[in-house]
Amino acid sequence: MSRTHQPDPELTHRLTRRGMLGVAAGATAAALLGTTAAPATAAPATAATGRGRPVLPPGRLGIQLYSLRDKVSTLGFAPVFAELEKYGYDEVEFAGYTQGSAGPITLAQLKRLARNHGLTPIGSHVGYYSNDPNAYTFAQNLTKVLDDAQALGLKHIGTASGPFRYGTTVDAMKRAAEEFNTYGAAAKARGMKFYQHNHSEEFSFATDQPQVRLYDVLLRETDPGLVYLEMDIFWAYVAQFRFSKRPDGTPAPFEPLDYVLRRPNRYPLFHVKDGESDPSNPFGYRMVDVGDGDIDYQKFISAVTRLKGHRLAHHWQAEHDNPTESFTFARRSSEHLHSLREKC
Repeated sequence: MSRTHQPDPELTHRLTRRGMLGVAAGATAAALLGTTAAPATAAPATAATGRGRPVLPPGRLGIQLYSLRDKVSTLGFAPVFAELEKYGYDEVEFAGYTQGSAGPITLAQLKRLARNHGLTPIGSHVGYYSNDPNAYTFAQNLTKVLDDAQALGLKHIGTASGPFRYGTTVDAMKRAAEEFNTYGAAAKARGMKFYQHNHSEEFSFATDQPQVRLYDVLLRETDPGLVYLEMDIFWAYVAQFRFSKRPDGTPAPFEPLDYVLRRPNRYPLFHVKDGESDPSNPFGYRMVDVGDGDIDYQKFISAVTRLKGHRLAHHWQAEHDNPTESFTFARRSSEHLHSLREKC
């Protein structure tokens, strides 16, 4: 897999057409950072990889704002959104509506700010449950969670919490699935989709039935019309490394992409997170910026978007849990993903 980042002529042209607002806003952000911003059109364009159509569908590149939490907490949302606009992002997924941002902000202001920078709030991560009855979670404050999501105009509202509230048995997973169905029904009544974001442990095996993969129970027991999935592709491949054998050592191989191809309607959202293969690491990968790793996103995204009727049915959110420099991560990820082309 190529680990070079080549600016895409199509992206450069699109950024030029977005006008001077993004350039001016980017300059403001750079001033706050103590650096000089170059106009988005200043970078020379080189040939994109491949000759086919772009792998990434138009208008579907987002970013999980958790990756930029350091910038939001020090600069506030406005300079961060300005940078994302400059980098060619279309959508944002929230990880809280303040993230320690510099200065108070209301949901109405946040929605307007995103819109002013050409960004669509597409989803948000909220906790699943807590021992605190007043906690901002689905289990404790479902109505408030949905009220806020609706105020932001979100199409999706979900959780990155594991479905392990009741343990790791088959029945425990069924109980969590039943609660997810309840949240999904409530979200659907508001015109939204409830989703769960995986890490690797969801693909482990039930402690009481070690031949059964927990993720398969979750899929089977949740109503496909009420509960959706956001596959974190990195963690799914970590799971492939960790859980391709059952506890007794018998083979149990799986391919993350196959889960999606069998049920494409259940995966409206994805986390595009990259990893460099490292068998000495207990997770099998070291997390790196998108494009610097070994996960074949040209293959993965193409396979999903080439399904009939699915070109624009999914949303691709770049993410890195702990980037070395978060703005650099966001810029390079956009450049790489926009440069990918389908094979002729």
